[in-house]
Order: sequence, then structure tokens, then C-alpha cells
Amino acid sequence: MNPGTADFTTVDPERPPSPVAADWPAVEAWLGLAAGLPSDFKQLADAYGPVDFGAYIWIHTPCAEAGRFDYGTWLHETHRAARIQVRHLPEEERYAIHPEPGGLLAWGVSRGGDTLFWDTSRSADPDAWGVVVHHRGVIPGSGLRVWHAYDLTLTEYLRHTVRDGWELPSPPGPLMGPLPGSLARTAFLPDARPWAPPAPEVPRLTEAQRLVALRTGTGLEALELLSPPPAEPCLGGDSWEALFAELGTVLPREYVTLMERYGAGCWSRWLRFFTPLRTRDHERRFVINVKDVLDGYRELKASYPDEQPLAVWPEPGGFLPFANSVDGDQLGWLTEGADPEAWPLVVWPRHARQGPPLEGGLIDTLLAWQRGTLATAGLPGLDVSDDPVECAGFAAWDAGAYW
Repeated sequence: MNPGTADFTTVDPERPPSPVAADWPAVEAWLGLAAGLPSDFKQLADAYGPVDFGAYIWIHTPCAEAGRFDYGTWLHETHRAARIQVRHLPEEERYAIHPEPGGLLAWGVSRGGDTLFWDTSRSADPDAWGVVVHHRGVIPGSGLRVWHAYDLTLTEYLRHTVRDGWELPSPPGPLMGPLPGSLARTAFLPDARPWAPPAPEVPRLTEAQRLVALRTGTGLEALELLSPPPAEPCLGGDSWEALFAELGTVLPREYVTLMERYGAGCWSRWLRFFTPLRTRDHERRFVINVKDVLDGYRELKASYPDEQPLAVWPEPGGFLPFANSVDGDQLGWLTEGADPEAWPLVVWPRHARQGPPLEGGLIDTLLAWQRGTLATAGLPGLDVSDDPVECAGFAAWDAGAYW
């Protein structure tokens, strides 16, 4: 059966789309949709697979490609972000988000960062679901709203984007485009394969373990339940004595204990700990990472001293970093006094003004942050809908790690 888009689209000869089989009953059951997905979406997916429409909109169909895309993961992450974003709306204007009954269900994204959904509350018939677009970078006076609902199905919405004029008269309202009616295989999914809904997961922790991990446990005991350590921590091969000699100071025992248990790696896909014991001739050893961070801090401090108020190691009380975030925030100590055990932790945030030192030690700070009870600039908190046990984790690195 030809999709309803056939009369206003053409296939890109350089990157022709190709179908990726979908087990629609399994997909719809996993989504909890008794009435199923819109038939025009399924017809389009069966004919073309994941597709780049109009060189601007990616229509995500149930498929997967290792290391690049997983339909279920994309929906989970997109809907989580949407739940956070709709809280900026007045309460009476907030949308429910799938899997809430009648929630918005994502089907695509644009190159401009817009996300396209169906409003499943509109009708019990999925073929009558209208499109809602979460627009990024809305231009004042354009007529677009940040969350813009259209009285259009998926096919009708796509049809209206393929036009000659810049704007379209009411009732649809302003739309993306004008776009060409081109259909191309999504470039980052050249080898997409069918997606299978994941099997139900057995809870990683028992209720008793969850209580320890999230409420009653302390120190490494609770941290290891939230984020199991690797069997072989990556430290780098040299010795602590060699690091301390090269650095010019010993480091807090709590840091050494944590690193010997976990090694270098990334916490909760956000906070990255430098590899501490790389050999002296390694181009990315600990002291080089520290030097690079502090050289950047000094340069900023010279131009914006009010915004960079910290002293810099090895100055007395100077900032000594040992970890960074994927967004460029830095975590380190203020080296105040001769006793490293008393050094306070501090975050140098990339997108906020400098805050005060953190109140707890390193392990307590990691534990509180992963539990969702600590949030500060550079260490963002969990959303109210997040399960801390699912969000926590530690990905260990190996000798090839950059940091």
C-alpha cells in the first residue's frame, strides 16, 4: 500500500530510503496502545523505514543501530525531557506525556531541535491524533508557540510543510518550512535493523537493598549498591607515591579509597574522574589534566576576576581539580591548610557563577547526588519522575581513555 505521502514526496536518489520491518503488535503492546499507532505512520515506516523528510525532519520508526539509535531509548529520553519542559507551562496548559494516559507520544525531531509528537488525548482513534510540536528558538511575532498544537494528522502536517510560500494561512497556523518533499534514508542510520521491545527487567535491587541504597545506607556500602564498581578498576599503572611526588602533595585518603574501588570512569553518564596513576611519560597523565584545567582558569581569571574568584593550585587554598562533567564543569578541592583530609570540595561550574564549597566529603557527595538529594550548579539533580536506582551508575574506563 502506498503511504499517504506518495503524492507530495519524491525519493532522494543519492540516499534512497528502505524499509525496516516492524513487529507492530509487539511495538504497540510495549507502548500500551490498545488501539495501536496511526495507520499513516505505520504505512510510511513499512514503505521507507527511518526517514529524513524534507532534509529537515527525522521521522523515527521502530528500528535500532548499535551505538547510534534505539527506538525505545529515544522515546524514553525524549519523553523524560518533555516532562521536564512542560513544567515551565502554566499548570492548566501542561500536557501529559506518554506513558501517562492521553500523553504526548514522540514521532520525530527536526534539525533545529524541535520535537514532534502526537496528542493521544485527542481521540480514541489514533488516526485522528493531531500533531503537537515543541519548538526551539521561537521568533517573537512569528505566530509560533513553544508548544504548538495543530489540527493536523502526521500526513496532513507533512503535506502542509511542502509548499512554496513561507507561511500558511489559518487554520493550520505557522509551520516549519517550506520544505522539499524529499524522502531519504536517515544518514546516521545507514544500517538500521528491526527493533524489538526489551524484555521486562528483573529489578536490580530488592526492596531491602533499595532502602539501604536510597535511605539508610552510608558511605561505600550504599554507593556500591547504587553504582556497582568494576571488577578491575582502571588506575593507570603507576603508584600513588609517584603521583604525589609529581603533583607536590598527597591527596585525601577518601579519594584514594574511592579510586582504588572504582578507578577512572564516568558516574551517571555525567561526572568523569581523571585516571590517577598514569606513568610519568603519558601525555594525558593526571598532572597534565590538572595543568590544562588550571591554565584555562587563570586565563579567564585574568580577564574576569570577579567571576573566577578561586585561588589556583599551588597557591595557598588553591583549586585543585580531579574530575569534570560532560558539559565542562570541574570538581576539585580547595587546598586550604596542610591537612588534605580537611580540604573542602568545590565545583567550578561552566554555566553559573561560582558557588560556595560543598558541605560533605567526596563519597557522601557522590552518594547524595546519585540519590537525587543533592543538586547544585555543575551537578544537576534528578527529575521528580526519575528512579535514582535507574539513573545511577558507573562506567569504568580502560587504558585508552582520554581523561
